[in-house]
Amino acid sequence: FLFVTGKGGVGKTTVSLALAMAAAKRGKRTLLAMVQCQERVSALLGTHPIGPQVVNLGPNLDAVNMTPEVALEEYGVMILKVRALYRAIFENKLVRAFLEGTPGIEAWSMLGKAFFHASPPEGAPEYDLVIVDGPATGHALDMLRVPLVIHEVAPPGLLRKEADRAVAMFRNGREAGVVLVTLPEDMPCQETIELHGKLVSELRYAVSGIVVNAVLPELFRAAERETVEALPETLAGEPALAPVARAGRARSLRRDREPQPARIEAARPVRRAPQAGLGPLRPRRARDPGPLDRELTEASPHRARRARRARPARLTRACAP
Repeated sequence: FLFVTGKGGVGKTTVSLALAMAAAKRGKRTLLAMVQCQERVSALLGTHPIGPQVVNLGPNLDAVNMTPEVALEEYGVMILKVRALYRAIFENKLVRAFLEGTPGIEAWSMLGKAFFHASPPEGAPEYDLVIVDGPATGHALDMLRVPLVIHEVAPPGLLRKEADRAVAMFRNGREAGVVLVTLPEDMPCQETIELHGKLVSELRYAVSGIVVNAVLPELFRAAERETVEALPETLAGEPALAPVARAGRARSLRRDREPQPARIEAARPVRRAPQAGLGPLRPRRARDPGPLDRELTEASPHRARRARRARPARLTRACAP
């Protein structure tokens, strides 16, 4: 069970999808569960839009875009096992009003549904791996706190029992973990370090790894950078080459403005993973994933009309050995 989160706009969905595709390629039955998001996985894969019902995306790979209403019903049926019993209880006006006024019930309905797929109370799980494409940092923390809140406030019973099982799994690094996604920029790095601290010290959840997205490759060696950065002056008399010279200097200087990996290493030991070539993400083209620390791929914009909105999706995974 993996819960992927990070600051908004850092590429959580791309990383979640890359991990899901890598796991499916290795033969693991995988579910990618998105949390009430503006779904764009279908655009990356060229499939029909993904809604609140589980759909198949390819061999060993299913996906769902969870919503509180549908997730609550499905989770209730999973627990009660009889849909008529669910309707008799959960569609009662008083019960419905109570649930709508209960803090965290919507978050638990979605997190609980994903958890149930990974660890049902009885029998073997339907999936070998469930990957939750979680919300941004603040909302993700609130969602991950819900099982702990249920443990504290709910009376002994089925709800509390399931919440306790979830907490036990989330704290077991061999069964589950949180994957943090960030960018090589000051604010995302700082937020990632703070998030890591809260997950480890406050919630005591396992952190499986950190993904640094959109990392620039090092084009110039240290001995070459001085020459490249001096090109605009060196080629001042060559108007045709001036734009290239300025671009080279800007690219070289940009590396200096990016936080160094040591910023992230303060929170978690990291290793860099090889970068994959550009190309649309499609299940049939998934590369052999190799070890987990290389289970990332890249995605170029799926359509030209998305090019202005799309960020370069160069991925580097940094995780604990």
